Amino acid sequence: MKKALDRFSKQSKTYKDYRPTYPEELFNYIYSFCNGRNTCWDCGTGNGQVAALLSNSFDQVFATDISQEQIKYAIPRPNIHYSVQRAEKTTFPDRYFDLITAAQAVHWFHLPSFNKEVYRVLKPNGIVAIWGYGLLKINSEIDTIVNHFYQDIIGKYWDKERGHIDQNYSTILFNFDEVDIKKTFKIETQWTIDQLQGYFNSWSSVQNYMEKNKGENPVENLIRDIAPIWNTRRQQINFPIFLRMGTPLSK
Repeated sequence: MKKALDRFSKQSKTYKDYRPTYPEELFNYIYSFCNGRNTCWDCGTGNGQVAALLSNSFDQVFATDISQEQIKYAIPRPNIHYSVQRAEKTTFPDRYFDLITAAQAVHWFHLPSFNKEVYRVLKPNGIVAIWGYGLLKINSEIDTIVNHFYQDIIGKYWDKERGHIDQNYSTILFNFDEVDIKKTFKIETQWTIDQLQGYFNSWSSVQNYMEKNKGENPVENLIRDIAPIWNTRRQQINFPIFLRMGTPLSK
């Protein structure tokens, strides 16, 4: 199994404050395939954003992450049980969960080991759902600047796992009986330019850039380029969501 990659402990507070939230429609769609709503495991939970939403619909939510710092800032709920564990090897009982989720996280896992663990702890008729979101869209003028930053300024500072995001998880090893997704989803929000800056600062590639360039933060130049054409206090921000779901294959 590969070494666990922790790319978010350093900016845990920034991650909590500036990462976008997922739409209710996404969860309702996933729930429509669930046969039970007793127990759920959210792996790679980060700040517990998804776990908190799951806790509204499931009796018990178990949320894990490899980062103690992320867990420290996680959203508390009476029925959420947080723990620091690798997604590939947990202490959970066999065949325990109705639903397993991984949001913007599974590309960091050792996929063969994670899939094996899912088969162990997921109920035979349970659902595993993995999803993420791509590069944000604002308008053509700002998008051009952001795309240049993404590809040409910090492109080489992304870990190779980021490629799975760029391919909408089509390259993820997912050996389950896959659900044919009939709907499309997106995150829609409105941000100030300060919120946009905070979001970019939460990127692991930005942290990698700063480590390699004596602390220089490339986001400052990016925001300086965007500011003259921001034109309003808040801009509409859209993130395209990609989703894969499945059930255990019959043996």
